[in-house]
Amino acid sequence: MDFILYEVNGAVGTITINREKALNALNSQVLDELSATLDAVDLDTVRCLILTGAGEKSFVAGADIGEMSTLTKAEAEAFGKKGNDVFRKLETFPIPVIAAVNGFALGGGCEISMSCDIRICSENAMFGQPEVGLGITPGFGGTQRLARLVSPGMAKQLIYTARNIKAPEAYRIGLVNDIIKAEVDEQGNVVKSAKEALMEAAGKMAAGIAKQAPIAVRASKKAINDGLQVDMDQAIVIEEKLFGSCFETEDQKAGMGNFLEKDKEKKLKVVPFVNR
Repeated sequence: MDFILYEVNGAVGTITINREKALNALNSQVLDELSATLDAVDLDTVRCLILTGAGEKSFVAGADIGEMSTLTKAEAEAFGKKGNDVFRKLETFPIPVIAAVNGFALGGGCEISMSCDIRICSENAMFGQPEVGLGITPGFGGTQRLARLVSPGMAKQLIYTARNIKAPEAYRIGLVNDIIKAEVDEQGNVVKSAKEALMEAAGKMAAGIAKQAPIAVRASKKAINDGLQVDMDQAIVIEEKLFGSCFETEDQKAGMGNFLEKDKEKKLKVVPFVNR
């Protein structure tokens, strides 16, 4: 792997797009390596993934314009399909994926973050779909996921104007779940950079997810993703089947057994109030 780093800490895996000199821009090789990395994740041990970009300046600055500039119509369509196939693999990955967004998340960078389950960003994050300024449309799912995440009207405004937005506005419109700030001491000295604080927050969130019953977490992700594609009558049937699939598993037996045991212990400790 030339451009993807992958490390595992306990039940949490971290994928880093490592093309810092190019602001982690996505070319065909990066997409191929990302796809191969996802295929290699050990789902028996890893329960949550974090996706981030190398360095402090950029999460992913976009697709590689140098590579795209000479594409023919057919080649461009094939490049769009390559990106969409990888992003869809990420979106439907069995376990949750947290995007830890530092710096630029433009074009393909915004699109790949939207393919993740949860997005948290540093205070210096910048989001946008600037493609129309280059004479093209978003090509890796931006026209579809942005409208679903923030509203069709807001998505149209951002795409039509090619305007970039900073972290506070991304949070206001619901594009990100949280903004993580750098830590400073009383004198204003940086104790922990925005990127360091971001990765620490992402790690804590991922660890919290990893502690939950894995079968239930996976079923919940599938229920949400699949349910969003159909009407409510069909969606609740999807939920019912996935709800039922959790029963008779070791996770369900252990989880409910532990709850009932703790509840029993609490009741034994109750001292009746006596009127005096």
